[in-house]
Amino acid sequence: MNLQYISDNTGKPAGIFIPLKDWRLLIRKYKGLDNEVDNTESTKEEIFASIKQGLNEIQLIEQGKMKTTPLKDFLNDL
Repeated sequence: MNLQYISDNTGKPAGIFIPLKDWRLLIRKYKGLDNEVDNTESTKEEIFASIKQGLNEIQLIEQGKMKTTPLKDFLNDL
């Protein structure tokens, strides 16, 4: 899997880019992912709603109200 790491302006890791080919493999392996952003025909409103949901989840994570899976554990499960 060829992941690309995205950093903020201070160099701190802020995200990961997963190539579409690898994303589709993940969707097949983890059935819950098939409801995510694999639809290339998403409307502008759906894209904005998805971004808004992601930002809300980031706030919950920062507040300690939502747990995450460390990247290392996620990749080990692959």
